[in-house]
Amino acid sequence: MDVASPADLLHETFLHHGEFEAVAPPHNWWDWYAAYAQSRKSGSTEEEAAAAGRYMAEVKHVVVPPA
Repeated sequence: MDVASPADLLHETFLHHGEFEAVAPPHNWWDWYAAYAQSRKSGSTEEEAAAAGRYMAEVKHVVVPPA
């Protein structure tokens, strides 16, 4: 059983979600995690996967205010 690989991906996802969490309105963290993790599993870089925020805006209507 390979536990290390999914654990590493979850840890990476947690770190990137913190950046989104800091500026996003209330949301279900698992929606962002799923979009990020799926993107990474599909071959996206960490930076590309962080576009999970776009999924949150377009699908879940959780929009981060402009900086």
